[in-house]
Amino acid sequence: MRILLVYPIFPKTFWSYEKILELVDRKVLLPPLGLVTVAAILPQEWEFKLVDRNIRPATEAEWAWADVVILSAMIVQKKDLLDQIQEAKKRGKLVAVGGPYPTSVPHEVENVGADFLILDEGEITLPMFIEAIQQGDTSGTFRATEKPDVTSTPIPRFDLLELDAYDMMSVQFSRGCPFQCEFCDIIVLYGRKPRTKAPAQLLAELDCLYELGWRRGVFMVDDNFIGNKRNVKLLLKELKVWMAEHKYPFRFDTEASVDLAQDSEMLELMVECGFSAVFLGIETPDEDSLQMTKKFQNTRSSLTEAVQTITKAGLRPMAGFIIGFDGEKAGAGDRIVRFAEQAAIPSTTFAMLQALPNTALWHRLKKEGRLRENQDGNINQTTLMNFLPTRPLEELAREYIEAFCTLYDPVQYLDRTYRCFLMMGLPSWKAPAKMPEWVVVKALLIVIWRQGIKRETRWKFWHHLFSILKRNPGVVEHYIAACAHNEHFLEYRQIVRDQIESQLAEYLAQGAEKPYVLVKEKAEAVVS
Repeated sequence: MRILLVYPIFPKTFWSYEKILELVDRKVLLPPLGLVTVAAILPQEWEFKLVDRNIRPATEAEWAWADVVILSAMIVQKKDLLDQIQEAKKRGKLVAVGGPYPTSVPHEVENVGADFLILDEGEITLPMFIEAIQQGDTSGTFRATEKPDVTSTPIPRFDLLELDAYDMMSVQFSRGCPFQCEFCDIIVLYGRKPRTKAPAQLLAELDCLYELGWRRGVFMVDDNFIGNKRNVKLLLKELKVWMAEHKYPFRFDTEASVDLAQDSEMLELMVECGFSAVFLGIETPDEDSLQMTKKFQNTRSSLTEAVQTITKAGLRPMAGFIIGFDGEKAGAGDRIVRFAEQAAIPSTTFAMLQALPNTALWHRLKKEGRLRENQDGNINQTTLMNFLPTRPLEELAREYIEAFCTLYDPVQYLDRTYRCFLMMGLPSWKAPAKMPEWVVVKALLIVIWRQGIKRETRWKFWHHLFSILKRNPGVVEHYIAACAHNEHFLEYRQIVRDQIESQLAEYLAQGAEKPYVLVKEKAEAVVS
């Protein structure tokens, strides 16, 4: 059996980082971990080819070679996923589809011709697909009624990837999150009981990457890395030894809930294992909105102090912010900007609230008749809300645009990054010195030219750089890398403005702002 694995295109998003990747001659930030895991679960006597369309399109020879085409996608990849299903069907191929988006809305991929729907988690549903294929079936839908034990998950087929095209690799230790945030689809897809691999499994995956020659960053893609704290600490204690024995070949980034700040042992272990950055789901500094969306874990202590505790431990904070919660008061965008400045968070994925399919929020809004027709909920920063909020959508959208552009004003971004790195702690270990790659030196020179000479940021750039060299020299390499992110946001802030304003103009032209008063009354009744 010849299997062509195809990963659809991502639109430009916060995470696409095109301008930064150009500096270091990379095509994509992260690889399709789901597809290389699928390839590992399928029979290894089958043949595999993988095409990541974010790097290049499939060739006609690859289409012709395949017996079955397998695609996986998140909701932001919807358009290209549907296009690729149709392309495969034009060529008479059997098409199998899985991943978060098809699992959430299977009828949408079925409507364009997908033959096999491999939904939920593949450890359970892929064996069903294998059996169907071996019996000669040409269609089928496979669903799971339980969550798999991920200690049985094999090492992903990293060898199928075009490694030079990626800036970071992906590995996964756990699935699921213990919290109950109303807007989150992770708990719908993977459950509220975090399931982890054994430490030896994760280390075997790192061994595989090491043997393939990988020596750059690794993203631990768990949606909440510390969801099962006991098991994570067991992993970190073994990972700390592995990293020391291998002379610290990787740096790790991950995502975690903000209660990480309350666990000093966890923070210390992460930093000693080579973790350098953590994405935090903060959402909003407004406690009423946090309570409304059931993000209670963010209301137990000072969010500003929590972020600064994490920074001082040695992790660069990234943060997710959302505007548009029910009952939210005007000025939420300004409050988010003030919070990011006060906490000194360089990078923030700031977006308008979306009702993702089958989340508690989506079910509630559907019941209230507030979902906008034919509007997908996705977490791209360039997407207008897909439901009617409790204040005028025009007011909310304009507030969002201004706040987003303020957050990524080049001077404000440099100032915030500088304050963050002044307080950042350092690990006790030090990786062996090595000659920097020419591509990294070239990228550094470009950043110096653009931000230190060409632009209005020049005085700030040099003042901050020399101050970091004097006051916290151990973080300077990481600091300059964070400064380079300005290259992406400088362009992306304009993309956000243009696309939100375009969608807003279309919305207002339809006279769609009128129903919000009734919505406000209904929602306020729900809140009270």
